[in-house]
Amino acid sequence: MGSYGEAEGPSSRKGQEEEEAGMRRAQVRVTGMTCSACTGAVEAALSARRGVRSAAVSLLQNRAHVVFDPALAKEEDIVEAIEDAGFEAEILPDSAVSQPKSQKALSGQFRIGGMTCAACVNSVEGILKKLPGVNRAVVALATSLGEVEYDPTAISKDEIVQAIEDAGFEAALVQSSEQDKALLGLIGLHTERDVNLLYDILRKTEGLRQFDVNSVRAEVEITFDPEVVGLRSVVDIIDMESSGRLKAHVQNPYVRSSSNDAQEASKMLHLLRSSLFLSIPVFFMRMVCPHISFINSFLLMHCGPFRIGDLLKWMLVSVVQFVVGKRFYVAAYRALRHGSTNMDVLVVLGTTATYVYSVCALLYGAFTGFHPPMYFETSAMIITFVLLGKYLEVLAKGRTSDAIKKLVELVPATAILLLKYKDGKYAGEKEIDALLIQPGDVLKVLPGSKIPADGIVTWGTSHVDESMVTGESASICKEVSSSVIGGTMNLNGILHIQAAKVGSGTVLSQIISLVETAQMSKAPIQKFADYVAGIFVPIVITLSLLTFCTWFVCGTLGAYPNSWVSETSNCFVFSLMFSISVVVIACPCALGLATPTAVMVATGVGANHGVLVKGGDALERAQNVNYIIFDKTGTLTQGKATVTTTKVFSGMDVGDFLTLVASAEVRQHKLLWNFVYS
Repeated sequence: MGSYGEAEGPSSRKGQEEEEAGMRRAQVRVTGMTCSACTGAVEAALSARRGVRSAAVSLLQNRAHVVFDPALAKEEDIVEAIEDAGFEAEILPDSAVSQPKSQKALSGQFRIGGMTCAACVNSVEGILKKLPGVNRAVVALATSLGEVEYDPTAISKDEIVQAIEDAGFEAALVQSSEQDKALLGLIGLHTERDVNLLYDILRKTEGLRQFDVNSVRAEVEITFDPEVVGLRSVVDIIDMESSGRLKAHVQNPYVRSSSNDAQEASKMLHLLRSSLFLSIPVFFMRMVCPHISFINSFLLMHCGPFRIGDLLKWMLVSVVQFVVGKRFYVAAYRALRHGSTNMDVLVVLGTTATYVYSVCALLYGAFTGFHPPMYFETSAMIITFVLLGKYLEVLAKGRTSDAIKKLVELVPATAILLLKYKDGKYAGEKEIDALLIQPGDVLKVLPGSKIPADGIVTWGTSHVDESMVTGESASICKEVSSSVIGGTMNLNGILHIQAAKVGSGTVLSQIISLVETAQMSKAPIQKFADYVAGIFVPIVITLSLLTFCTWFVCGTLGAYPNSWVSETSNCFVFSLMFSISVVVIACPCALGLATPTAVMVATGVGANHGVLVKGGDALERAQNVNYIIFDKTGTLTQGKATVTTTKVFSGMDVGDFLTLVASAEVRQHKLLWNFVYS
């Protein structure tokens, strides 16, 4: 199914043509669709109807978006066309309206949890690109982020989140380019009474279009009219109306992202510890206990038809397999439910085959007296090693975003706002959250502090270190009417600046956005790796089955010596172990993570050194660069003079000369020290 953006066309020219022609748009709920063939049938039925300009059907949302000419077709005709195709249809209320004026596409960043390999990335990207109204979607495995450009008149952010969750992944909006939306964190939101108080305050606040309170996370997402009320005013109203019981602050998406990374790492470490705690005794009973006579004698004792050692291993490994390893089963089910495969499928196949065989061998030995070999420890250790790899992977992901964190930390957390009376005179100072600065605010910047926003100097003179932006080591003199950049360091004087650009409009925010875009981009080699990863799991499973069949047939025909198979084993078990080995060896495949991690680390290291890389494509082409031309040498200096060479043009020895220079230097420091204390 083609994306709705392609069917409708994101260009304003086509939107204008539809508006001039008086086109109407209708959203229809379609029930009874089960696969992509159903969506194709509905689209074909609608496209064949006279007067229908375009039609796009979403299987995940069970919706059809239809653009039609009201002079040639009616809503009833659309419903009739869908029902004639064998499905039920219902026009959604208030959906059939005139084509509105084209609205600028929004860009949203979503955190996507549950992705384990490149196959998951391909699955999520494919789902997002098929959504109506989505113009572009890029998903990065290394950051667990997805960047989606969408038409807000065709699809909302909540529908995007729902589509990702329907695909079996976790999703949450991190930030959006909408200027009238904000996510506020709340301190003091503990009881239902506090929640009701917050509802009452927000309902009475003028200019708030809508709000959504999440009492569990102590957050509220608000949509407001910036011409009626400002974000800082909303925060102040919550503080005043609750008499200080509730404190609101703007949630920094980068801080929230770091918190999520830390939580994920903590969760993975807990699973790894649990798996180790349960797996080590199983491994010890298998490898060490048989060589310790009194322990081995105890483990060989019977409890009913079962040996104590076998029962202990069965119980411990069952916990590892189905409690600790639950995440693998959930991820594999989600992938298979949507017709895709990932690394979790390999883990589940390998460990489950080993576990099921071992259980069957245990039961067979208990009731027949013949005890075939069991491989409980293999299943447990596989899960443990895979969890170790996952934990290291989570740590690597967290470190790759260090560059953005450092850039974010350049902006001060707070700012000093100068308050004014109505006549324009200054009334005092107030420390506010830097995220609440509004254009036109006059801010006070003390010596040694960072400038909180881009703006213009209205009072004072000072020198500012702008090396973090320009690369110039020498400080720049700033006086009235001079422009300043947020995040740069004010050195020696007090400045009053009027904020001109805040939020995403500042220079630093644009640099952060550029680094993020570079880290989200895919190098050409990564696109090839994603393609290989998409077919990797089916190939591994096929090879595993082929390995089993080959060894089993060879064993049945006597193609290899019987001495290769132990006395307590047989041809089937011998072949099964080779088959499982193929699956297990392929599990820790880093194919999908290696390239994006390399791109993120490279762009991050470059950003720390003042070099902005526009993406993986530029990095891949950089290997062909032979010469680099710099426009000015000032960006290559550190601002600290150092002695590089020493030449003496008289007969004096260089050592004697350096001794005299050192003596003069010491004398100079002593004179300066005496001068300071005199």
